[in-house]
Amino acid sequence: MSTPVEEFFNHINGEWVRSRSGRTFDNINPADTRENLGRFQASASADAEAAVGAAAAAFEGWRKTPISQRAKVLNKAADYLEANADRFGEELTREEGKSKALGRDEFLRAAQTFRFYAMESQTFGGETYPQDDPEMQVYSQREPLGVVTVISPWNFPASIPARKIAPALAMGNTVVFKPSSDAPLSGLRLTEALVQAGLPKGVLNFITGRAGDVGPIITTSRAICAISFTGSTQAGMHIQRTVHLTTRLQMELGGKNPLIVMEDADLDLAVDLAVKGGFSLTGQACTGTSRLIVVSAVKAAFTQKLLARVQQLKIGSGLTPGMDLGPLATEKQLQTVLSYIEIGQGEATLLCGGERLSGGVYEHGYYISPAVFDGVKPTMRIAREEIFGPVLAIIEASDFTDAMAKANDSEYGLSAAIATRNPKYMHDFAQNIQSGTVKINRTTTGNLVNAPFGGVKNSSTSTFRESGRVGMEFFTQTKIVYRAA
Repeated sequence: MSTPVEEFFNHINGEWVRSRSGRTFDNINPADTRENLGRFQASASADAEAAVGAAAAAFEGWRKTPISQRAKVLNKAADYLEANADRFGEELTREEGKSKALGRDEFLRAAQTFRFYAMESQTFGGETYPQDDPEMQVYSQREPLGVVTVISPWNFPASIPARKIAPALAMGNTVVFKPSSDAPLSGLRLTEALVQAGLPKGVLNFITGRAGDVGPIITTSRAICAISFTGSTQAGMHIQRTVHLTTRLQMELGGKNPLIVMEDADLDLAVDLAVKGGFSLTGQACTGTSRLIVVSAVKAAFTQKLLARVQQLKIGSGLTPGMDLGPLATEKQLQTVLSYIEIGQGEATLLCGGERLSGGVYEHGYYISPAVFDGVKPTMRIAREEIFGPVLAIIEASDFTDAMAKANDSEYGLSAAIATRNPKYMHDFAQNIQSGTVKINRTTTGNLVNAPFGGVKNSSTSTFRESGRVGMEFFTQTKIVYRAA
């Protein structure tokens, strides 16, 4: 007898409710598509309208809630996430594919994010301004915006929405939260944590479903004051074209992140950076390494070491200890990556990998062997377009100047790294690379909870940074007060 599939609900105005559409969709395990983690609501525009309406109605009360009480909710939610990190982390693995350790760590990071903003929000305010009139005081105060929409991706389904929702709530905004339909359970667990922590009804509203069905309401409604979105550049551009003039936007979008390997680099370290940056999370990170720009003097030696390392990588379910790569998160993503492998074979030389894995433990999953291309030119599609999979492209450079020119020859500018022992290279790289995040002898992936994060060029709207203390700025507006003494 098959196990009944659990149904999960939207959370609107303090209640767990079914969609008014009466339809649901399944959340499938990418490592074993025979497993259904649950049925989620295929929300309609009416659900989105209800969520926005509930958030608008709750705003005035939440705005006036003392900051210490808002912080208390975030800390209690963090307690809940920490207490359930093992269970929630395994669920994340089953719905997205990353390892159990990474899934658990992601929920612990979400808890850390909640605690960070619970503390920082209590010291985040305005300032006074010196002036010549002794009978007047001039000062600024920060006020919440109102209803904020949070739209998050499937690759970090707990940590990315946490760094958006936590500062939004801490600053007194109310939120409509739509997670990716490819990993909705982790977003539901974040919502559950805040509900269990005593968040008043309507302050956080959680809805699932297709962007085409709910997106127009949660992005273009007059009640929406701001949108924080992480996803593809194409989707971000669509949102930007459709919102109202006064809607504030914060977007973190695509990347085509380079790792430069100089002639003086520790090649073992450089290979480690390339493999961890390019293949951890099966290449499904916006900050993942995709372009290896290697100076001619060490290209042959580096390539030999890289291939030896790649061919030793273990591929399998994230539930199995010791695996280096899991499955791709969805069938759609699998087909996208396979199509780029085919494109790359027509443009450059495939040195290894790029095959759909089947049979045995791979039979019911979205597995692919990690691919390395050589002879890649900056004009090729595999060097310019975001693949979002385990594919590395080796681009040869004659020297540092050439390497920098090729690294900057991209519409994206999210993260970039260099492997070198030369302090001048380090300095010039940090000064001249066109990237929002700069890594020196570190992987392109990873960022701190307490440090700002964001890109330049088409990797971001380049307005407000996420994460860190500055992450609260997006969710407030400044009012200047002139007061007679």
